[in-house]
Amino acid sequence: MKTLPDVDLVLFGGTGDLAMRKLLPAIYQQVKAGTVSAGSRLLAAARKDMTREAFLALAEATCRPFLGADFDAATWQAFAACVSYFPMDVKDPAAYGALAAALGQHPDRVRVFYYSTSPDCFAPISANLGAAGLVTEQSRVMVEKPLGHDLESSRAINDAVGEHFTERQIFRIDHYLGKEPVQNLLALRFGNVLFEPLWRREWVQDVQITVAEQLGVEGRGDFYEHTGALRDMLQNHLLQLLCIVAMEPPTGSDPDAVRDEKLKVLRSLKPFTPADVATKTVRGQYKAGAAGGKPVEGYAEETGVAADSRTETFVAVKAEIDTWRWAGVPFFLRTGKRMPDKLAEIVINFRPVPHPIFDEAAHGGRANRLIIRMQPDESMRLYLVAKQPGDAMVLHPVNLNLDFEESFRARRLEAYERLLLDAIRGRLTLFVRRDEQEAAWCWVEPILASWAANEDRPKAYTAGSWGPAASSALLSRDGLSWNEED
Repeated sequence: MKTLPDVDLVLFGGTGDLAMRKLLPAIYQQVKAGTVSAGSRLLAAARKDMTREAFLALAEATCRPFLGADFDAATWQAFAACVSYFPMDVKDPAAYGALAAALGQHPDRVRVFYYSTSPDCFAPISANLGAAGLVTEQSRVMVEKPLGHDLESSRAINDAVGEHFTERQIFRIDHYLGKEPVQNLLALRFGNVLFEPLWRREWVQDVQITVAEQLGVEGRGDFYEHTGALRDMLQNHLLQLLCIVAMEPPTGSDPDAVRDEKLKVLRSLKPFTPADVATKTVRGQYKAGAAGGKPVEGYAEETGVAADSRTETFVAVKAEIDTWRWAGVPFFLRTGKRMPDKLAEIVINFRPVPHPIFDEAAHGGRANRLIIRMQPDESMRLYLVAKQPGDAMVLHPVNLNLDFEESFRARRLEAYERLLLDAIRGRLTLFVRRDEQEAAWCWVEPILASWAANEDRPKAYTAGSWGPAASSALLSRDGLSWNEED
């Protein structure tokens, strides 16, 4: 990759978990790759009162486990040379003087302001940057989820940020869009003619999108009590993946052409009635069980969680898209904490052959499937059936496997590396537009409202399982089953 022009990256929340686990390692990797120019600067800002040297010592100690074998002392010194640290209260307008002095008067230099903070800081940071004259034509702002807890609060945040940044300067992050397999899904769909005739209701039986986590709330009980799995994962990550699967071919690769098609999918999702919520959604909450071979406590026993909590840690939804291409094809979305595996995958189940000439015993009863996996490994597998060697006509499942690590020896970019590079270059394709975000909230709000009005508690599931039994029943009513149950 070519070296980027000089850029100033201002990282608010520079001592936070996201910065240390993802953002600083991503910048380090690009320094190592040679894409970061010698004149570029990283300006980290946070509440902690520490010196630059103390910040760098903390960053090195925290980042090294995430860098692993990619860490080397010389590259770290080159990375450290571009870093400054500003202890500041981001809500205090007077705190921006030192930051303004450090940035100086460079109207043609790219400035990226990364809000790695709680959402309640987004409005004051934007206002203070505007008042200090730090927002230029070449500025971009990167905002992390959650962008609100409902449609109204989302609009309030977008309005506050939009007072100082134009829509073309706002980069709303959904890091799943930066993952290599998601990029390859776009390439698979729109770079090949092979699948397009099959990518429709006549040939697709159902679509399953799963994002499962082995971890619990990890000490974030206070945050999660006011969020839940629907807001935390489904409203953003899973709906974005659904859009990539279901969108029509865009007119080109420019950002708005792609995002226009995603918006059409979101607006075509069949709205939920209260009766639909009762029959087409499942919410669960994990109880004590085991994870990674060790006993773990239930959600209600986690720190910061109310003993009678009705917050869901698992959600499964049957979504339907009212378009010519997808009418009648169910899209099953599922996410949860304390699941057996850390797994993110999209499963496209094709219909059985219209006229089987082999009996059930010979065929094995398996239809074709395409599985796009994002974690733990990044791969695509197309499942077919082929004749088993021997004198009898017995068919056996086989798969065509594209393992990205095996097929492409070059180091793959982590999601945050790709997104940071695209923001610096001003490429908006992998970022969520405001109308997309609002359409997603409009679709999930009836679910939230019905759950709030219902006195029922989430269905319990044992930590280390695939969720409550009602999740399997959600598919079995259509004669289907989750991929791991097939």
